[in-house]
Amino acid sequence: MVDLTDLLADLADESEALEALVRPLPPAAWARPTPAPGWTVAHQIAHLAWTDHVALLAATDEDAFVSSVSAAPDPARLVDHGAEEFLAPPADLLDRWRTGRASLAAVLAAVPSGQKLPWYGTRMSAASMATARIMETWAHGEDVADALGVERPATDRLRHVAHLGVRTLGHGFAAHGRPVPTAPVRVELAGPAGDTWSWGPAAAADRLAGPARDFCLLVTQRRHRADLALTATGPVAEEWLDVAQAFAGPPGAGREPRTGAGALGTPGGVPA
Repeated sequence: MVDLTDLLADLADESEALEALVRPLPPAAWARPTPAPGWTVAHQIAHLAWTDHVALLAATDEDAFVSSVSAAPDPARLVDHGAEEFLAPPADLLDRWRTGRASLAAVLAAVPSGQKLPWYGTRMSAASMATARIMETWAHGEDVADALGVERPATDRLRHVAHLGVRTLGHGFAAHGRPVPTAPVRVELAGPAGDTWSWGPAAAADRLAGPARDFCLLVTQRRHRADLALTATGPVAEEWLDVAQAFAGPPGAGREPRTGAGALGTPGGVPA
């Protein structure tokens, strides 16, 4: 089990890496469209700030969090409304995001061991919440990087995203209305430092292998399976490539292959 203190340190590092990418941007660059239709660079950062805000609410006032969900005028546009609500001029938006994520980290660090926090359709520990925030920060950072035409170096922090991707195998199938498989899947990923990250029984018939970054792009629905160097063996692993989803909520639309026509994707489901 990963220590909560280490998780929060990795979350801070992942957030700082993304902030370092957007901090020097001129105002016009914040209006660049990202692969999520209708979302600019500013929307991506506003979404992270909003999600930190609702996560903080979940950790400090469960009744208020539940009320905010039930009072949403259009649950299908909850994520879009949140991003729009938190839009602000770049300097103000950065300050809002920076302040909010620091407040959330402080609160998560104080959550008693074993306590579960409410979230969209589930409950999770402080460690799981921190892991989900790492996943979202990295995934939306990829959208920003795509908009800016840069490729960010992979780091060992991807292990958290990959771990969440493995843990949510069943969720991906269920979200797409498919039976949750009972057969285990062996996952073997090549980490950025050249080591191997693995999950599942070594003798499992179903297997999935490839670069860790590619797997993380798949489970966050930032790339279509056709654009990734992932190898699936067995029916469960093969089908998983079509339904993988590390975030909570209804199934995301995913992304079209980069070699094909059509929109590049949607913002995603309910923040994981």
